[in-house]
Amino acid sequence: MNNAFPFVTRFDGKIPSIHDTVYVDISARIIGNVVIYEGASIWPMTVIRADASKIIIGRRAVISDFAFIESPEEYPVKIEDEVLISHGATIHGAHIGSRSLVGIGAIILDGAVISPGSIIGAGSFIAAGAFIPPNSLVMGAPGRVIREIKPGEHDNIQRQIELLYEKSRKYMENRDLQMARGQTILIGGAQDEKH
Repeated sequence: MNNAFPFVTRFDGKIPSIHDTVYVDISARIIGNVVIYEGASIWPMTVIRADASKIIIGRRAVISDFAFIESPEEYPVKIEDEVLISHGATIHGAHIGSRSLVGIGAIILDGAVISPGSIIGAGSFIAAGAFIPPNSLVMGAPGRVIREIKPGEHDNIQRQIELLYEKSRKYMENRDLQMARGQTILIGGAQDEKH
């Protein structure tokens, strides 16, 4: 990916490594020792800050609008393949297993491990060092395992990831077309529209 994109910030000699097939919204910010793999999507106003430890984001992972991901000293972040991090969620020094969903506004703290196939409910709080078993539905603050995930719930997560992947491809096409034409995107203003 072209390192001239405004959402990329070098820190302490480290610059994010972002695969060419990753969609990153222009309003997002990706800082430092970050690796993002194929087909992932980083949506508006997301912050991914790796100025102390490494952050890895897996293939086709979705990091939704206003999410915050930080890796403090001694707590690298790993978000595995096909994870959906919902709007406004905070991942701070945690490991999120593949095909999991972290709900809107959930908070997951240092050293917590969310095993594959789990759902962390909206607004849930996962304490530092917590371990969530595979295929768990977790809700509350503090988060507690309510039950195992049902097959239909897994299917729903996969459908959401697929839909967001397809949508991200359209956003990439639009952005690339605008850049090829030398068009700019207005920030903080609006163009006059003819009605």
